[in-house]
Amino acid sequence: MTHPRANWSPAIVTGLPAIDSQHKALFDMAASFRGEGDQIRVMKSLTMLSEYANTHLRDEEAMLAAIAYPKLPEHRLLHQEFRRMLRELLDASRRLTLDEIADRIEDLINGWFYQHILTVDAEYVEAVKASQPPPAAG
Repeated sequence: MTHPRANWSPAIVTGLPAIDSQHKALFDMAASFRGEGDQIRVMKSLTMLSEYANTHLRDEEAMLAAIAYPKLPEHRLLHQEFRRMLRELLDASRRLTLDEIADRIEDLINGWFYQHILTVDAEYVEAVKASQPPPAAG
């Protein structure tokens, strides 16, 4: 049975370059778990993915705090849920095969993370754009 790779899609582009590049990097990292690899490389990659995800979530929360985004408390709770799922995957990974780890990462990124960007992240885009200074006239 083949599983879908972690797929980046234009549907989840926010139009905020810093956020989009971090989102894309997470999809690229998740897609890298397929193929040849050994347990040590996969564990290192999983740790890197987890650290990068935490950095991204922290950056996003800081950006939202800077504009006093009213839904930030709820957004933080959703991020905590994602962090919990990543921690659980890290804990479980010692008992999983490499394919099972890849499947779970793809499920997490294609499922939860993709939907989060499509729905919850999409809600803050206009507020962030409205808070930015207009581009200088050329």
